[in-house]
Amino acid sequence: MQATVKAGTRPPWVGFAAAVWVGMAAGNSYCFPLYSDSLKTVLGFSQQQLTVLGVANDFGENTGILPGIACNYFPPWAVLLVGVFSAFFGYGVIWLAITQTVHNLPYWVLWIALVVAANSSAWLGTAVLVTNLRNFPLSRGTVAGLLKGYIALSAAVFTEVCTMLLNGSSTQLVLVFTLGIPIICLALMYYVRPCTPASEPDPSENVHFMFTQASSLILAIFLLTTTILKNSLNLNKTISYTFIAIVVVLLLSPLAIPIKMTLFPATKKSIRPVDSSDSLDMKTEPLLTVSSSNTNLSSFRENEYGSDVNLLLAVGEGAVKIKKRRPRRGEDFSFREAIMKADFWLLWTTYFLGIGSGVTVLNNLAQIASSLGFDDTTTLMSLFSFCNFLGRLGGGAVSEYFVRSHTIPRTFWTMVTQILMVLTYLLYASALKGTLYAATAILGICYGVQIAIMVSTSSELFGLKNFGLFFNFMQLGNPLGALLFSGMLAGYIYDTEVAKQGGSMCLGPTCFRLTFFVLACVCGLGTILSLVLTLRIRPVYQMLYAGGSFRLPQASSH
Repeated sequence: MQATVKAGTRPPWVGFAAAVWVGMAAGNSYCFPLYSDSLKTVLGFSQQQLTVLGVANDFGENTGILPGIACNYFPPWAVLLVGVFSAFFGYGVIWLAITQTVHNLPYWVLWIALVVAANSSAWLGTAVLVTNLRNFPLSRGTVAGLLKGYIALSAAVFTEVCTMLLNGSSTQLVLVFTLGIPIICLALMYYVRPCTPASEPDPSENVHFMFTQASSLILAIFLLTTTILKNSLNLNKTISYTFIAIVVVLLLSPLAIPIKMTLFPATKKSIRPVDSSDSLDMKTEPLLTVSSSNTNLSSFRENEYGSDVNLLLAVGEGAVKIKKRRPRRGEDFSFREAIMKADFWLLWTTYFLGIGSGVTVLNNLAQIASSLGFDDTTTLMSLFSFCNFLGRLGGGAVSEYFVRSHTIPRTFWTMVTQILMVLTYLLYASALKGTLYAATAILGICYGVQIAIMVSTSSELFGLKNFGLFFNFMQLGNPLGALLFSGMLAGYIYDTEVAKQGGSMCLGPTCFRLTFFVLACVCGLGTILSLVLTLRIRPVYQMLYAGGSFRLPQASSH
C-alpha cells in the first residue's frame, strides 16, 4: 500500500528538477567547437588532426554501453559518480595542455583524455534519462524530449557563460568543466533516484509537463536573444550578470512543480479503511471451485502436487521440453533478444545515417563558416543549439500527440526529417548568400527530432528493463558516423583543398561541397529505411496505443 501512495507524488518531480541541472552538465560534449580552435592554434594541429579529436569527443559522448549496463545493477548516484570522475580527470588533462602547464603532451594522450571527458556525458545523461523514463513510463515521448532538449540547450548555456562571464576564454571554460560539473553533480546526485511510477494517466501530470515545456522554450528564446545581443552590442558587466541570473532562475523553474504540490496538494477521494467484513468481499474468487470436504480437498492437492512432480521428472529426463516464449514488442527484451530483431537494426541504421551526417556538420561548423567568410561562429553555435532543442522538444511532443491520436509510429517523423536533411545539405552545397543560417537552423531541428524519436521508440519497442543498454547502443551510430563521414571524408577533403590553395586554411564553397553531396545521398538512403521501419512497426503501435493511451505491457515470464 505504501508503494502505491508514492506514485505520482513529489519525489519524481524533485528528481526531474535535479535531472535538468545534471542534464546541463551532461551536455558538455556539445561544446567541443568552443575550445577546438585553441587546441588547433596552441598545439599546432592540422584540420584532419582536429577532426579526429572531434571523433574522440563523439566517441566518448556516445559510448555508453557500460553506463547502460550499470543502470541495471547500481543506483543512479553510483552511475553519476563515475561521470563526475570522468569529467574531472578528462577535462583536467585538456586544461593542462591548453594552458601549456604540461608541455608536449602526446597526441594520443589528448585523444584518450577527450574520450574520457566526453564519456562523462554518457554516464550523466544515461543516469537521468533511464531514471526519469522509469519514473514517468506513461509519458515517455514528453520526458525524453524535455530531458534531451535541456541537454541540447547546454551548449547555448555554456556559450553564454563563456562570452558573458569568462570573456570568451576557452581556457577558463575548460576549467569550469573540470571543476563545475563535479560540483553540480555531487550536490544533486541524491535527488536523482527511482520512484514508484503511476499506473494510470494523471491529468495534472500533463499540466506540469506543459509548464516545463513552456519554461524551457522561454529559456531557449532568451539564450538565443542574449547571445545575438552580446555579439552585436557592447554589454557591460552588470547587464551580463543579470542575463546569467535570469538563466539560472529559468533553469530552476521545474522546482516550482514540487513546491506547488507541497503548498497546494491536490484533493483526492478519501479511501475508506478496509475492515474485516469488507475484506471478504475483496477476495479474488478462485478459477476452480473445489469441494469443501477434507477428502476431496486433500485428493485435489495430492493430484496437483503429483502432476507437478511428474512434469519436473519428465523435463529432467528430456521427455518433455518447455519452450520459452519470446517477448513481444513492448515487453522487456534482453539485449540478445533485441539484436535478433530486424526492427532493432533498422532503427540503429536510420539513426546512424541521420545523426552521423548531422554531427559531421556540427564538428566542422566553425570551418564551414570560415570557408564562406563568416567569423561569427558563436552565433551559429547558439542557433544550432536552439534549433536542436526545438527539435528534441517538438519531436517528443508532436510524436506523442500523433501516436496517441492516430497511432502513427514515431519513426514517421524520422523519415520526414531525413527528407529535410537531404534538402539542407544541398542548400549548404549551393553556398548561396544568406543560406548558411537557414540551413544550420533546419539541420538543428532535424538533428534534435531524430534523437528524441530514437529514445522513445527504443523504449516502446524493447521495454524499459534494459533501456539504458539499448539507448546507448543506438547512440554508437553517432561516433561511428563521425569517424566515417567527418574524420575520413570531410577532414580529408578539406585538407586536400587546403593543399590545392597553398594556404593554411581553405576558403570558398569547394571546401565542403563534395562532403555535402555525399551526406545528401546518405540521408536519402536513411529516408527509405525509415519508411520501411515505419510500415513494419505500425501494427505494434496500433496495439500499444489502442484507445489513445499507452498500455503498459505486463512483464513477460521469459
